Amino acid sequence: MGVVMKVRIPTCHDKPGTTQIVQLTQQVVIGYIKKYFYCASPFRCFCPVFLHSQMLWELVLLGEPLVVMAPSPSESSETVLALVNCISPLKYFSDFRPYFTIHDSEFKEYTTRTQAPPSVILGVTNPFFAKTLQHWPHIIRIGDLKPTGEIPKQVKVKKLKNLKTLDSKPGVYTSYKPYLNRDEEIIKQLQKGVQQKRPSEAQSVILRRYFLELTQSFIIPLERYVASLMPLQKSISPWKSPPQLRQFLPEEFMKTLEKTGPQLTSRIKGDWIGLYRHFLKSPNFDGWFKTRRKEMTQKLEALHLEALCEEDLLLWIQKHTEVETVDLVLKLKNKLLQADREHLPVKPDTMEKLRTHIDAIILALPEDLQGILLKTGMT
Repeated sequence: MGVVMKVRIPTCHDKPGTTQIVQLTQQVVIGYIKKYFYCASPFRCFCPVFLHSQMLWELVLLGEPLVVMAPSPSESSETVLALVNCISPLKYFSDFRPYFTIHDSEFKEYTTRTQAPPSVILGVTNPFFAKTLQHWPHIIRIGDLKPTGEIPKQVKVKKLKNLKTLDSKPGVYTSYKPYLNRDEEIIKQLQKGVQQKRPSEAQSVILRRYFLELTQSFIIPLERYVASLMPLQKSISPWKSPPQLRQFLPEEFMKTLEKTGPQLTSRIKGDWIGLYRHFLKSPNFDGWFKTRRKEMTQKLEALHLEALCEEDLLLWIQKHTEVETVDLVLKLKNKLLQADREHLPVKPDTMEKLRTHIDAIILALPEDLQGILLKTGMT
């Protein structure tokens, strides 16, 4: 998931074996989708269980195995996408299947009882799954999605043993106990909207903003701590390798929550520390931290390049041997190649300045070395 590919599907007017491959004049860029498919109406999807929206947010945040049982493929797909998007702007790093069937290759893996269910969100419609997936820890059952102004009767969280194969009543079947206390204010706001027949789109705006603020309150302390792992800029020397990031220490992070935790931006009470401890063991944290670490490492490489550009390299080569000078040129060329290959956050004028430095150093060398270095590509 997340890869964009440009393809051409033959039309009914194409004759078999005669379709020509179109030669593209420009390189096709394969990029990554930064946001998942947009769910137009999360409130409509969560409507049968909106009292438990905050608990569902926790389950998705922690990468817990989730099954959505719905009457139709479109309803299961919409609900799965609404779940994945509820922790935005945090990316959901586990797998998700908006419409999973018995014909999928992972069917045996996901229905076996010999191992714990994987971190994945499944959307299903076949009643057969009510029995084969009964061992999954969290199951959301939704009925037909109601038109604007109608809302199914809200039910309490049910235990998994009460899930019956032919039971079509909506509900959340789980033994999970949320870390955070339920936010009664958002529930009252949404209930009032239902009573006043507020359009589903408006309800969705409220719910989406609530999820966004909740996720931001959760992620800001992590962002603040990770930023502190970055070495000081003054520690970056052009003649040494870029310094390494400090190690992420869970207990050190936990100590920061007392003064700079989510209580600064969220009114919700509860066991925030317990939620963080669980999150640090989840695929979502692993994916998020790897992404942030890569971004910060690239930033250090970019700062190192800038430090090199600020040096008087011609003065440096006067104090060093030809062998050391040639080695410097090769290293600088590799730096340019790395910056281009890894898309380092380097300003264009910094890159141009470094190229000028390289050319000036080469011209200061004997002619035989100049010819070799000018022919030497960036390898």
